[in-house]
Amino acid sequence: MGNAITRRASFLSDASFDWLYPEGIQRMSRRHWTPMGIAKKAAGFLAAEGGGKILDIGSGVGKFTLIGAHYYPRSFFYGVEQRSELHHYAEAAKEYTKTENAAFINLNFTQVDLATYDHFYFYNAFFENLVTNDRIDHRIEYSESLYQYYSRFLYRELDRKPAGTRLVTFHSLEDEVPPAYQQVDASADFRLKMWMKR
Repeated sequence: MGNAITRRASFLSDASFDWLYPEGIQRMSRRHWTPMGIAKKAAGFLAAEGGGKILDIGSGVGKFTLIGAHYYPRSFFYGVEQRSELHHYAEAAKEYTKTENAAFINLNFTQVDLATYDHFYFYNAFFENLVTNDRIDHRIEYSESLYQYYSRFLYRELDRKPAGTRLVTFHSLEDEVPPAYQQVDASADFRLKMWMKR
């Protein structure tokens, strides 16, 4: 009983959720992981129809995926992350919170068949390629050409999706958003945007 209450408490605030991770990961939360309020709003839009498969592209330690899965149990949330260390932390948090409608994939997103997912969350995972400071780590390759490659790849994959596909972007430059996607909602500061393919 006590463990179940503790697990549920993890989803009450950013601070309580961050306690699922080591101190070094907690310190990156404000800059690199989706805030709780944003995650709940984004997941609500993506899971509006229920039963869909939602993919977080560049899922880090799994914060958006786990929050979405917790609050919207009728949908299944997936996260794809190329860094094995962050994937490990995501799996550990999933195990601790006993979140059954979430799964994590340790691959570069270009190695995943995006056609098998219904809706997508994108907290600009490619932007690290454009800056030299504030990167998560130095264990992967970075370059402006990689930013362009990843953006074009995602653009093409999203363009192939059927009408009705939902997309949420957070802090995006929108290079990956095809014109067929219509913005249907946004936060007051326009950092969070909800899109639907026409």
